[in-house]
Amino acid sequence: MHHLIINEMHMKGKKLRQLNFVRKAFYRAGIKYILHITRHKGHAREIVKELTSDGEQNVIVACGGDGTLHEILNGFENFENNALALIPVGTGNDFAASANIPLKTKKAVDIIINGTPEYIDFIQFSSGLRSINAVGMGIDVDVLKRAYRGNNAKKSKYLQALVASLAAFKSYNFTAKYNGREEERFGLIAALGNGRQIGGGIKLFNGAAISDGYLNLVIADYISKFSTIGAFIKLMAGKPEKIRQVTSVKTRAAEFICHGNYTIQADGELYENIPFKAHAESGKLKFYLP
Repeated sequence: MHHLIINEMHMKGKKLRQLNFVRKAFYRAGIKYILHITRHKGHAREIVKELTSDGEQNVIVACGGDGTLHEILNGFENFENNALALIPVGTGNDFAASANIPLKTKKAVDIIINGTPEYIDFIQFSSGLRSINAVGMGIDVDVLKRAYRGNNAKKSKYLQALVASLAAFKSYNFTAKYNGREEERFGLIAALGNGRQIGGGIKLFNGAAISDGYLNLVIADYISKFSTIGAFIKLMAGKPEKIRQVTSVKTRAAEFICHGNYTIQADGELYENIPFKAHAESGKLKFYLP
């Protein structure tokens, strides 16, 4: 059985028309489905937990963006019998870009109707939290907090928030453990990427691949206000490795220890003071890819 998961906020305008197209395409293809409308934060997780715990074989179709995928992934109870698919109708759609899922609804639906799911990686925290695209602490959290203020639903809100954060955010101390190293750092951000980008198109994790068994680690050390503009230009050009203050490596696991209270973001969702210790989980999640 196919289960379509969509936020009630998307049940209008263009996104409603996209959903209706999906339903008609499934009907023509003879695919049985059930539509589930989420009413509150965490509802998708609750729905998927129930759907994937009964031993039946299901395809969970996320009609949304990274936030919807995040909730669904954290609701999975039985990976063996269930697969995940995506119709990208979110704001940023960063994971869709990394998985090469087309933004055109017809093409995205064709992948589900005609394709076969393949194993991809995801980020697994020691606490049990999962993330499909990227996790981080530092300026990326500040960007999200700024972007979430107000009712702006446009992708450009992330860029506007980034500009404001670069001007105002202050570096802080943390310990980084990865690839057998333990380092004391003073920086702007510590992040892990399964996907290539965050914030609606900021290519922070160049070279990241969603099924290679690795995560891309990025640490940006302190950048003076004088150097911020040059670093910003390189970042927006998708060349973080060209920034002298940036460490960018592949790793299977990493831990970041912040001294004091902190917030992390996982696929754009914010969490307070959970242990930032994570690894790449491979050969477990089945996902419909082009």
